[in-house]
Amino acid sequence: MIIAVDAMGGDNAPGEIVKGALQSLHAFEDITIHIFGDEQKMAPFLESHERLKVIHCSQVIEPDDEPVRAIRKKKDASMVRMAQTVKDGEAQACVSAGNTGALMSAGLFIVGRLEGIQRPALAPTLPTIDGSGFVLLDVGANSDSKPAQLAQFAVMGSVYAEKVRGIKKPRVGLLNIGTEEGKGNELTKQAFDYLQKAPVHFIGNVESRDLLNGAADVVVTDGFTGNMVLKTIEGTAMNVFAMIKDVFMSSFKTKLAAGLVKDDLKGLKQKMDYSEYGGAGLFGLNHPVIKAHGSSNANAFFNAVRQARTMVEYRVCETIRETIGEEEES
Repeated sequence: MIIAVDAMGGDNAPGEIVKGALQSLHAFEDITIHIFGDEQKMAPFLESHERLKVIHCSQVIEPDDEPVRAIRKKKDASMVRMAQTVKDGEAQACVSAGNTGALMSAGLFIVGRLEGIQRPALAPTLPTIDGSGFVLLDVGANSDSKPAQLAQFAVMGSVYAEKVRGIKKPRVGLLNIGTEEGKGNELTKQAFDYLQKAPVHFIGNVESRDLLNGAADVVVTDGFTGNMVLKTIEGTAMNVFAMIKDVFMSSFKTKLAAGLVKDDLKGLKQKMDYSEYGGAGLFGLNHPVIKAHGSSNANAFFNAVRQARTMVEYRVCETIRETIGEEEES
């Protein structure tokens, strides 16, 4: 299995990306990594490995580049070359921590959309209090969505939760302002009807306040709402830990207490870090495309590569295609 990696994307590129790729090679004997980027900048972090191929690229897609224009103009960019090698069948999946919009454009215009899928969806796995996590989609691939598209998101999320996360009969919930049937705007009301007929275990509406309590294994919403929920959860977690740190550093007494619970707090912080679950999958494409967090360290990028490997191993894209095809025939 060959996984293509963009070494130049993300805040900590290329060092942490290269380290994460090498960590993946040491962990999994069944993968080969093709890593794309500026060879000179990668050199200090590279090590010789029989299953690592380095491909030099002269261009980089920057965080502030306009996504579609960058994909079309920067043909020798590491992200573009990475996606092209997947399209050409030289690699089975790709991973990048770079410009999210550009990666979505590369996925859509280069890797290509699955037949029968109206819109792809960006889907991270977010933490829950019990540690099981839940898949949220869409979180930004589409600002506006139609009810039928939310039903397709549910199918894609359900397949992923079952195949990759190992959840038998994943519970699918529709994000809404109340749990009662008939709640919400026209989109959620119509989507509710679609979801009742979809080939998923639909449990009804779920509220945002219950997400971290594990209300559902898969939660579907439009990309505008999903992105706000994602950023709210991320921002809340960061600020809560900042406030806890301020409290523990406020006096000699609290500093002593901090020393006693330091390891416990580290474990809690790690538990609430969604990069521990991997990256955000761009579902609905012909092959797995994984968006690692922009601030990924080596371990977070390793988790994203592991996620891509598992999606290939369990034929997630093929299963989504087959499930959507069966639904259309019925």
